[in-house]
Amino acid sequence: MSEILLSFRKAFHLIVSLDRDLLEIISLSLSVSITAIVIAALAGVAFAYLLSFKDFPARGVIISVLNTFMGLPPVVVGLFLYLILSRSGPLGFLGLLYTPSAMIIAQTVLAFPIVAAMSYSSITAVRPNIRLAALGLGATEMQASMVVLKDARYGIFSSVMAGLGRVMAEVGAVLIVGGNIAGYTRVMTTAIALEYDRGDFELAIALGMILLLLSLCINSVLYLLQRRIGG
Repeated sequence: MSEILLSFRKAFHLIVSLDRDLLEIISLSLSVSITAIVIAALAGVAFAYLLSFKDFPARGVIISVLNTFMGLPPVVVGLFLYLILSRSGPLGFLGLLYTPSAMIIAQTVLAFPIVAAMSYSSITAVRPNIRLAALGLGATEMQASMVVLKDARYGIFSSVMAGLGRVMAEVGAVLIVGGNIAGYTRVMTTAIALEYDRGDFELAIALGMILLLLSLCINSVLYLLQRRIGG
């Protein structure tokens, strides 16, 4: 028991003292995840917009696929991206494997279906008479669509926060395509796994505490948004 308490005490000291290695790992984690979620949000909301306001063949199939891909196993995504980005793969010439860029791609692939599917649900949940009223008042199709998007903004933002929560806690895909290289591609989740294997529980606990805090913040924002939508 005393060893556990000592590990927590050392972990807390690492956080309070702003340990350089700790800050480096946290900084890279946030950089990769925020970049990935921004890309996924832009692409996902745009795709949800097309699904909501444009009628085209296989639309129902695409929606079903999106809903299915919300639960994509990270290791499967990592494996497929590894095959694509490896030297023998079709995009191997880009040299992206074992770089932060590959990790961003992996997290974007994981977040995109979540953002797109949840945004689509939020947009289609808006009362149809809102769009019809806008059209009746002389708005163009684009302007009427923007009115609907504005009304669905809390649901759309919730989808973005849910996607961010998914990628922040992800380990399998980034480990496969990033390689967990110290000072280059080591993020919080992969560092926790590594430090646990090496028996360095202080750093692992410190990173775990930071990750839990970030998760708490994300879930708190989601809770407030859901209350706002429900209210």
